[in-house]
Amino acid sequence: MIKPRSDLVPNTADYENLPLVTANGFREYDARWLFGKEINLLGIQALGLGLGTYLHDIGVQPKVVTGHDFRSYSLSIKQALVIGLMRAGCEVHDIGLALSPVAYFAQFALDCPAVAMVTASHNENGWTGVKMGAKRPLTFGPDEINVIKDIVLNGKGKERAGGAYVAVPDMRETYLQAVTKGHKLSRPIRVIAACGNGTAGAFAPEALSRIGAEVIGMDADLDFTFPKYNPNPEDLEMLHAMSHAVKEQGADLCLGFDGDGDRCGVVDDTGREIFADKIGVMLARGLSAEHKNAQFVVDVKSTGLYLTDPVLKANGVKTDYWKTGHSYIKRRTSELGALAGFEKSGHFFFNPPIGHGYDDGIVAGIQVLKMLDRAGPGAMKDKGEVLLGQRIVSVVTVNGVRVTLEDGTWGLVRASSNKPSLVVVVESPASEVNMRAMFKDIDARLGKHPEVGEYDQKI
Repeated sequence: MIKPRSDLVPNTADYENLPLVTANGFREYDARWLFGKEINLLGIQALGLGLGTYLHDIGVQPKVVTGHDFRSYSLSIKQALVIGLMRAGCEVHDIGLALSPVAYFAQFALDCPAVAMVTASHNENGWTGVKMGAKRPLTFGPDEINVIKDIVLNGKGKERAGGAYVAVPDMRETYLQAVTKGHKLSRPIRVIAACGNGTAGAFAPEALSRIGAEVIGMDADLDFTFPKYNPNPEDLEMLHAMSHAVKEQGADLCLGFDGDGDRCGVVDDTGREIFADKIGVMLARGLSAEHKNAQFVVDVKSTGLYLTDPVLKANGVKTDYWKTGHSYIKRRTSELGALAGFEKSGHFFFNPPIGHGYDDGIVAGIQVLKMLDRAGPGAMKDKGEVLLGQRIVSVVTVNGVRVTLEDGTWGLVRASSNKPSLVVVVESPASEVNMRAMFKDIDARLGKHPEVGEYDQKI
């Protein structure tokens, strides 16, 4: 293997004949460079050869899933990576255009131990990178990255016979069927799927639609120029657009997906961002009711509610606070056999029976919709159930939940605008008895949830 250079510049003969790889591209969890300036296609080949060499050195069967995100140059980069892997004697299974979690899923579906996903995630155009792993469902951490860095930069890659290429044209459909199977909402929750014109646009709206959601695509058309903003649900520009869209469309929520689909951001029906650690608490409440004494892992930046929430305590939940970083949380979730792991940046990890243990924004989004489906009174209306002996004629969720019955009696529960408590409002044009009965019903329902605490009215 030719030892890569770090000083090559485009539009020169050496640039066309020698590998360019700068050391700074080897990060804590993955590899990421400015394409052209910090790495060239021959440098990508060197990376593939280095990864393949590493797989042989640690005794892992050299079967590798590879895919690429939606950027103008990602396919070329993946093809260069494939050449390097094949030179190292690897059998490469190419799933084409994909999200990172689709590549992780393919490791299980195709029985491939390793993965090399070409993506720069939510970075601006010009960036490229590779997310790598050799032990499902984990991706590399600092130790593995540093070994590969040494192999590549010092020209230690070894060519071997036996390289092969397998095209896998149908992984998108295989993935969509797998993540939506067995999930069906009882009511058509109105959800905006914000994709930032990134790769998630080819996956997320379809997945959410298949489980019965009423999906409004937002910047879901793939456009590798990213004409509005980079697909990053932590970025204020995307969050503001998500907030505006929820209020404009009267949606129940907006789910935002990053460039490679391994993160999910949530904006509620009022346009407020709900950080992933708080979403994790809400998911943990429902999951721990189904799986007693469940174990969860969260990063150290997360809310302390995991230790103090009365519902989690009543369900016997154990929570482990661990190092921030998706690679760390993923590994810790696997090591402890935890039901799920949550990172404040929007990475959600679900172990069986929910997921395979890797971070998947679409699986997380489906779990959020299922949580809302279980909690919402809309399900009673859709099923034709009665309240106070009457049919529910409307459910309005633009600001809390307002339920109206046949005789006009209605009740509203919403979050206070001024302090951390709930506001309950009831009215009946029919009788004071019905008005009081509506309050009593709401009060009883809220009383089943000790985490609610006090609210503003009593009758």
